[in-house]
Amino acid sequence: MRGTIEERISIETFEELQQAFVSTDRNYNGRLNLQQFRAILKEELQLSSREPQIDSLFRRIDCWSNGTISWDQFCTYMQLEYAEIEDSHLRVKEVAFTFPAVVSPSMPHREPVLRILDMPDGSFIAGSQDGLISFWSANMVLKKTKSVASPDATQKSQPKWITDFVLMSNFNKIITGTGDRELQFFELSTFEPYCQIRNLETVPLTLDYNCKGNDECLVMFGDCDGCINVLVLYSAGESLRMWKKSPKANGIASISLDQMANGAKTRFYRWKVHGDWVQKLKYYDHIRQIVSCSNSENTAVVIGSLAGSTLVDQQLRETKETHDPNRSRNQQSPWAVPKSRSDADQTVFRVYKGVKCFDFSKTKNVLVTGGMDRIVRLWNPYVTSTPIGLLSGHVAPICYLTIVDDDDRIFSISMDRCVRIWDVKDQNCLLTVRPKVHRMRGEIQACFYSTISKTLVVASEQMNGLQLRLQSVKKTSIPLTHEDPVRSVVYDPRLKQIITCSDGSVVKLWDLVSGAKKIEFRNAHSDHAITCMTLDDTGRRVMTGGRDGIVRVWNYNNGHCLKVMGKETENAEICALSYMLLNNNRFVIAVGWDKRINVYLDSLEDSHRVQRPLPTWKDDVNNGHRDDILSVALCPPNLLASSSYDGEVIIWSTVSGHIHCHLKASLSDNDLQVTRSTDDLDTAINKVVFLRTRRETNGAASLVASGPFGLVHLWNLSKGGHLIGRFPTSKIGETTVTSMDVDSTNTYLVTGDNFGFICVWNIESYALEKAETEAPPLLEKWRGHLETVTCFALVEDVKMIVSSALDCTVRLWTLTGHYVGVFGQPDLWDIFTPTTFQHPMVPYDVLIDPLSIPVHPILQNPHPDDVPVRGNLENDKMKDVQDSTPPPPNGLMQGHNLPDDVIAALVNNPGFHNGHGKRLRHERMKPYKADEGRPSDYQMLRCYRLDSTSRPESPKILQRNKRNSIIHGGEEITYD
Repeated sequence: MRGTIEERISIETFEELQQAFVSTDRNYNGRLNLQQFRAILKEELQLSSREPQIDSLFRRIDCWSNGTISWDQFCTYMQLEYAEIEDSHLRVKEVAFTFPAVVSPSMPHREPVLRILDMPDGSFIAGSQDGLISFWSANMVLKKTKSVASPDATQKSQPKWITDFVLMSNFNKIITGTGDRELQFFELSTFEPYCQIRNLETVPLTLDYNCKGNDECLVMFGDCDGCINVLVLYSAGESLRMWKKSPKANGIASISLDQMANGAKTRFYRWKVHGDWVQKLKYYDHIRQIVSCSNSENTAVVIGSLAGSTLVDQQLRETKETHDPNRSRNQQSPWAVPKSRSDADQTVFRVYKGVKCFDFSKTKNVLVTGGMDRIVRLWNPYVTSTPIGLLSGHVAPICYLTIVDDDDRIFSISMDRCVRIWDVKDQNCLLTVRPKVHRMRGEIQACFYSTISKTLVVASEQMNGLQLRLQSVKKTSIPLTHEDPVRSVVYDPRLKQIITCSDGSVVKLWDLVSGAKKIEFRNAHSDHAITCMTLDDTGRRVMTGGRDGIVRVWNYNNGHCLKVMGKETENAEICALSYMLLNNNRFVIAVGWDKRINVYLDSLEDSHRVQRPLPTWKDDVNNGHRDDILSVALCPPNLLASSSYDGEVIIWSTVSGHIHCHLKASLSDNDLQVTRSTDDLDTAINKVVFLRTRRETNGAASLVASGPFGLVHLWNLSKGGHLIGRFPTSKIGETTVTSMDVDSTNTYLVTGDNFGFICVWNIESYALEKAETEAPPLLEKWRGHLETVTCFALVEDVKMIVSSALDCTVRLWTLTGHYVGVFGQPDLWDIFTPTTFQHPMVPYDVLIDPLSIPVHPILQNPHPDDVPVRGNLENDKMKDVQDSTPPPPNGLMQGHNLPDDVIAALVNNPGFHNGHGKRLRHERMKPYKADEGRPSDYQMLRCYRLDSTSRPESPKILQRNKRNSIIHGGEEITYD
């Protein structure tokens, strides 16, 4: 049974469900409630035991929380979800080439190229009919050329034609087939002729070589009679050396086919397989079969064994006839009339118009063929009656095919130079490249795809290389949640889902329990970045704000945009969003660079897709913010707080729109020493949070602000508001608190800064009854990201924290700082099984970053008047150690201050009475290391910041003239 309800719904099921909707709608209003919807799905889909899944599906469709859904809503949801799932699936399989193709500046071959092969270093080797072998780099630069023509070929009127070549890499040889019915072996390093097998029955058209190990190898070729010829060398090295000693013919050691076949460690087979020329053959060692193809329809593709299962007596008779010395030389060779394999030894595939090329994948268990009919066929190698897939799209005969197992792709090229990439599993076309795009010219002669360099090489009038465009993923060794910096993250506790957004205008939905991605929709704000998000009161819709100044309302479960909110003109970037319930009405509050509090009515009855804001509050116009608003927070029933870039916090009444109070902190001298110099003060308040449980407590802090001056401020809002506590989150200079969040009981506060550090503070009783001068108890501190932390989402039911940052990651932590994982990693987790967490490991990028290394307390700067230098981090879990030992007196910094009893012991027992010569001198001069009970002199060295110095002037060059003088500094100095 498939996992989700959506996967069980088909076209036929839709028709049945529509009839059930109509019959169940007793009120004739076209809508069903949860009980009716549950009954329909149980009956039509047999889902009696899946009520939680049905209820979850109903809540996702009912994004307006009306308690009912219509048939149109159901169809829209299913259609958009299926479309988004398909788009997400295709995005994973996106593939592209780098255009145009890399073209070689020159082409050394004057005859058609027969074959292209790759070398282990990613380079290529190509051979043409005239015997010219060329070597190419991965970027299509010609490295060298060699010729494999025989030594006496110049004495003939015309040189020998090469029909094919193959590498014998384990013996450093190259094998060529010629039009004179020969197999020639050449040294690969020098291209000197080694030996040849002559007097073949027919011309070898296509070659293949396979090394089976233990010095056993196979040399196979297909000929113009449709025969498959197999040469088995049981001791290849010894056989080659023996052939090298044979008499020479035309300047090369030669051995006839009969002599080779009669060898003690060789065996030769010749099978009649096809009714036409053999187009291609290849031996696959994992199935121990030869696959070959031809243009004959009845024997288009044949998979057969090497030797066959011939009867023993027949095999002995053939061996006797072959080795009979009384056999007349004029008698016909035993291989002149090839035998056919039995039906049990081969599998025959019949294809209309035959097959020109093929490839086989044991991993996928699929055979792919192409030919004159322009159709790519996928076969089960054990089923010959019907192909398992037909891939149509080419308009010319297909000349090359290959399967890339690692990527589940098929590359095909047709004679009109059209390149297509297919997906093996989905059996659809991923990419089509026309000649006008890749700009390859001329008729295709040979093709090859290299899995090493990811390049498709095509030989035509020139050598062409089409290289796959690899996806540019920064920090490839580190799993990323988004491809762009993450700006916001929200948590839906009802469905246990995490929603994230990024600068790339992408919204992703994740399952909190496992970390798996559920859905993704792109271009949410066209090409504008998404800067903030918030959920509505039901958790079924999400509002996103972008740099385009627009607010969009989404059903995030399927990516359906329900509503658009924005001004008619002058839309400025939105920095924060909040959702408000007031007098049974729903509102969306948006703030940003326009310095105004924009309130939008969120009503189902409003039929306008684009909704405008309500009139601006008068106090907002007259006494509102004078700088960009960065954050907004709500405290039911009627308070709203907003913070701006200039360090001001304004408390508003949501009922009347009047200002309750202005809050702006000043910086004392003591705080200045803790933070930084006055030249670099950060006044921005990036986040404000209400402590809602303290709303009615007089004298208690009820608002927390993340600034200014890099300090966390706690405010009491009674009597016009006053500051009752503030503290720094770090001793690092230039630290700015960029994000905050509190739990529902206001027990702990979570802060994040611009260095990626995350702190958890206990504020249960902090600033509750009196003003505070110290920081609250720090429960945990760790570095979670490399870059600025942008947002938090607290998962209180399992005591976890979700953090997002500009390093493109969203990570999950326990409240104690244990690393659970990053959304987007390949290995999923289970939040209820701690053994699936990444802990005790930490993110690798954080681990290797120098800023993450804690400094030992002895090396910390104990002087508060020195300005902290960025990079000298403290370990907040270690206590500060104050050095109470006074510095040593002057003159003893390089020596040892030893007590008298130690000196007396050294005089009375020098320890080197038995030494002599160099040994005695070494013992006398050996320094004595005493434990002085304090840090060493090196550890007590103080570090100071170095001012940038100007580069010294280079000395002027001395110039010698003809007289006995030199010119230095513009003056002439005479010398003898």
